[in-house]
Amino acid sequence: MAEMEDRWLSVDEIGKYLGVSSDTIYRWIDKHAMPAHRMGRLWKFKKDEVDEWVKAGGAADKSRQDQAE
Repeated sequence: MAEMEDRWLSVDEIGKYLGVSSDTIYRWIDKHAMPAHRMGRLWKFKKDEVDEWVKAGGAADKSRQDQAE
């Protein structure tokens, strides 16, 4: 059962987990170095990697951060 918790998630699944659209996920991969792994034509995600990325501020809007400093 533990191996099912550690499975690879799709773009739709990780978007639903984070509460954002698929377009946002693709934008984060491209512009914010979201941890994603390409498997053929598909992007796959490990939930723990994405959680760490979010905690480290990976999803933060860089332009807003620049304005605040």
